[in-house]
Amino acid sequence: MTGQSGEREGLMRFVAGPDGRVVPDIAERLPGRGVWLTARRDIVETAMRKGAFARGLKTRALANAAIADEIEALLVRRVLELIGLARRAGEAVTGYEKTRAMLTAGRAGLLLHARDGSMDGLAKLGRTDGVTVVRLFDGDELGRPYGRDRAVHAALARGRLAESVERECRRLAGFRGQTGDVVVTMEGRSDG
Repeated sequence: MTGQSGEREGLMRFVAGPDGRVVPDIAERLPGRGVWLTARRDIVETAMRKGAFARGLKTRALANAAIADEIEALLVRRVLELIGLARRAGEAVTGYEKTRAMLTAGRAGLLLHARDGSMDGLAKLGRTDGVTVVRLFDGDELGRPYGRDRAVHAALARGRLAESVERECRRLAGFRGQTGDVVVTMEGRSDG
């Protein structure tokens, strides 16, 4: 809460609940006065320690000591739900062959590779130019939206769902403490 204004990209909204507790507004739809913070664990924890939520919300607002962990869990759930929605819409695939086919056809807008998966496996998929590559989830998490115990490779077709998943992954990266090409890479550059 620096008092600066700018784009919402990479920010997280918080509101005061009816009981005076600070509530992370993951979907950015809750009513009431909100404050925006950069979506990073260290920034949220600092704001909590310094009482910045109460000042920004202009009310007695109490933040749970584990609010950063709560946000991480909410973002993981949100991303996996979006991937599940994309799968049901026929816009998401998993497995090496299906993922590779979507990449080869030029339909993929987002490639998800399990962070506990081999980098050799990622390299074998072929060129990923123009495709955002995300390595934020372990294989168990990545398998959930597909009804599998585990998944290493998954792809989402270009479009709004892939864009939404990418946006939420960028916010989640700040709570998973991952940076560089371990998190999100785009066409030869590394974001994190």
